[in-house]
Amino acid sequence: MTLLRTALAVAAARGAGVRAGDVLREHPPGGPGRWERTNHAGRPVTLLEGPVATAAVTAGALTAGPRWAGAAALAATGAAGFGALDDLTERRGERDAGARGLKGHLAAARRGRLTTGAWKVLGIGATGLAAAAVVERPRTPAAALDTLLGGALVAGCANLLNLFDLRPGRAAKVAAVAAACLTTGPGARPARPLAGAVVGACSVVLPDDLAGRSMLGDTGANALGAVLGVAALARWRRQGRAVALGVVVGLTLASEKVSFSRVIEAQPLLRELDRLGRP
Repeated sequence: MTLLRTALAVAAARGAGVRAGDVLREHPPGGPGRWERTNHAGRPVTLLEGPVATAAVTAGALTAGPRWAGAAALAATGAAGFGALDDLTERRGERDAGARGLKGHLAAARRGRLTTGAWKVLGIGATGLAAAAVVERPRTPAAALDTLLGGALVAGCANLLNLFDLRPGRAAKVAAVAAACLTTGPGARPARPLAGAVVGACSVVLPDDLAGRSMLGDTGANALGAVLGVAALARWRRQGRAVALGVVVGLTLASEKVSFSRVIEAQPLLRELDRLGRP
């Protein structure tokens, strides 16, 4: 039954993603220019991949068991919505002025200015907490603690995956590998359909992403990361979630000091995997 549900999640994600891509290319909200950006190589890309990934992973997640489908859909759409806020309304020059990363956004908040990135962090935190509450239904102190821990993990995963969206295909590859890892070992059964939704969504967006025609942006990376977070809730109980959160927080804090791109380029195996599939 789990295998069938997982296969259904992959198929639903792929079907919804292909359909969403067709519709959005024909009728991009606000016109195609609203979604155009310049990538790390100075080439034009479209951020429409983000809504495509969101539609795909949400459709796939809805095939999961009743306990997890609603939480994953809420996490994905909430994270995508606040990601889109940052993608589409970020003030010109805000990043160049230092408002990037958690440190930059917190510094701006201390000066009395909430950046779109700060709103995104707050919003994803709130929707992650809401998704965890759907799963845990906190009516006791222990359940309330699990809800806080789970909400932090969902939000942390959404934010962390976005930190990898710096080169063509990187974030989608990381998401697919993380999803595969969540399907192995004891207790992995409930996580498999959610992981399947992530893999299905990644399979839709990877070709254009690797080719440098589009990118996930905050919208898509946050959505995929949030569903990975819910899959982690399905995979582990309190101790495992605490360990996973520790890893997520550690990597996020490390990103403030160390460039992931430099680390990847310095390791031959990681470098080859990172470049795999690019022209």
